[in-house]
Amino acid sequence: MRRTLRHPARIVPFAFLCAIAAGTVLLMLPVSRAEPGHAPFVTALFTSASAICTTGMATVDTATYWSGFGHVMLLVLTQIGGYGIMTMATLLGLLVSRRLGLRSRLMAQAETSMGLRLGEIRGVMVGTAVVMFASEAVMAVIVAGRLWLTYDEPLGEALWEAGFHAVQAFNNAGFSLRSDGLLGFVDDWWICVPLTLGVIVGGIGVPVLFELGRELRKPAAWSTHTRLTVWGSLVLLAVGFAAVLGLEWGNPGTLGPLGVPEKILASFVQGTIPRSGGFNTLDYSAMNTDTNAITTGLMFIGGGSASTAGGIKVTTFFLLAYVIWTEVRGERDVVVGRRRIAETTQRQATTVALLGVATVAGGTLAVLALTSGVPLDRALFEVTSAFGTTGLSVGLSSTLGIPANSYSSCSCTSVGSARSPSLRRWP
Repeated sequence: MRRTLRHPARIVPFAFLCAIAAGTVLLMLPVSRAEPGHAPFVTALFTSASAICTTGMATVDTATYWSGFGHVMLLVLTQIGGYGIMTMATLLGLLVSRRLGLRSRLMAQAETSMGLRLGEIRGVMVGTAVVMFASEAVMAVIVAGRLWLTYDEPLGEALWEAGFHAVQAFNNAGFSLRSDGLLGFVDDWWICVPLTLGVIVGGIGVPVLFELGRELRKPAAWSTHTRLTVWGSLVLLAVGFAAVLGLEWGNPGTLGPLGVPEKILASFVQGTIPRSGGFNTLDYSAMNTDTNAITTGLMFIGGGSASTAGGIKVTTFFLLAYVIWTEVRGERDVVVGRRRIAETTQRQATTVALLGVATVAGGTLAVLALTSGVPLDRALFEVTSAFGTTGLSVGLSSTLGIPANSYSSCSCTSVGSARSPSLRRWP
């Protein structure tokens, strides 16, 4: 056992499993539940896995089921899971010892799959922590001010609620202290925009943020990874926005009752959130089937590599698109921005995508087999949400039995260790 765990890539999933187990124990404590008694094992396990893997799915009402202590545990688990178990531990070790050994750098590199040189790991980890906490602080201040000044919430409660949602937004989790999520803020720009921007920043990924900080004004110098992530993300954001706005415009259960500015805001939020955010300002159970189909696709793709988002990753999806385009044109080499993509990277992308398809397909079949009367499209939506660590739901998770929810929990956990292929600057 000890010899097996010497390899950094094996330590990472083991660390996540240990964190999930610890979170399960903490959430099973009577103090974590609002009502007398302790939470059932499966409920605690599902919630812990969902928090550590930044999924945000829940089988109970997060706002009323868990106590204040339970909510703090969810925040801590989400923050640890979003930043990374090993990168968090390595950063703490760095702060204490002021040095970073080779083994620590290898573990951090194995978890984030950055594709960076070992000498860059220290700077990236510290920079990521700064970006993470600064982004969460900015969101928390804006949202807290809005809740305090406009909704007359006490300052202390406004700060706590804003801080909790800011952590959920940046880490792309989506747990909410409100039973209806963010439905009550569907027309509030000061609440929705900061949190949505936090989801975007958190879903971009460490390598891209690191490179944009150096080469923001020089797009020609961007690596293939950054090119695919930035331009691919913009394309997917546009597709999500247009799909929700166009398909839900007259739907009385979603955008129908809203004015034009509010429809634009809601479409921007819900076109972004499927990339792994988890919040909802619209009721997904009331959305049209075609809108949910597009949402399912966006959840499957997810966000950037080494980010807090899930899915097969933007780089994987668009790299495969380039592979297909190259094959259609009959060309020999796959070239992205004048850079040739190695065959090993293409195989990695294909493997990740096919494993993702197999996981979602197997999960959907399992849910259909273990339950009765569940429509295929809703089962597919729920499983893809778990796979992509999105947290969105059409109301199915809370009605599923223990076996089906256990499978969804496993799907969340499997994504936590799934990585997109690292795209370096190929000649």
